[in-house]
Amino acid sequence: MVVAANPRLRNALTLFSARDCVVCHRVRLVLAAKGVTYEMVPVDPNHPPEDLIDLNPFHSVPTLVDRDLVLYAASVVSEYLDERYPHPPLMPIDPLSRARLRLAMLRIEHEWVPQIQAIQHGAKAQIDSGRKRLKELLLASLPLFKASRFFLNQEMSLADCAMAPIIWRLPALGISLPKDAHPIEDYGQRIFRSPGFARSLTPEERLLAELPA
Repeated sequence: MVVAANPRLRNALTLFSARDCVVCHRVRLVLAAKGVTYEMVPVDPNHPPEDLIDLNPFHSVPTLVDRDLVLYAASVVSEYLDERYPHPPLMPIDPLSRARLRLAMLRIEHEWVPQIQAIQHGAKAQIDSGRKRLKELLLASLPLFKASRFFLNQEMSLADCAMAPIIWRLPALGISLPKDAHPIEDYGQRIFRSPGFARSLTPEERLLAELPA
């Protein structure tokens, strides 16, 4: 636990977040799904503000400040928020299903997100490789999108909060899917129609795709 250096940060739930960042979007979607009011501090990851440097030894986003508690890493922040604000729950009750979703989120973090970062920030060879690999991952996961209404679960979960920001970014990432991948598009549309998803978007992220009518 780290004590917030700035007294202003003690008075409200505060999220340090980049304006267009798939892992920050993940946390903002959790907050929106819970209906939690918070203050967002926009951060340029290349030039972190002094408050963030004081709070987080990695100077990374997302970083959450809840009074005297400071948390970072999207997975840690997301699970904390689900427990801190238990309604609606974003993880199933039984241990087997929870473990399965945690493994899925771990794979998203370690396999999917690096491809997005390569596409957004890499050289041409990295961009091409990232697009190819991310498309492969999506198509390989097609049976999972067909199996249930949400990702690996019948109700929206923390796994959807990690997955939906990726699906939202596909047009901006230059990734088009074949016709037989329509279950992935259908999945995205179900989540994008929710008021919570709209609330989770920054103005910059709204420009990446179009919300369904």
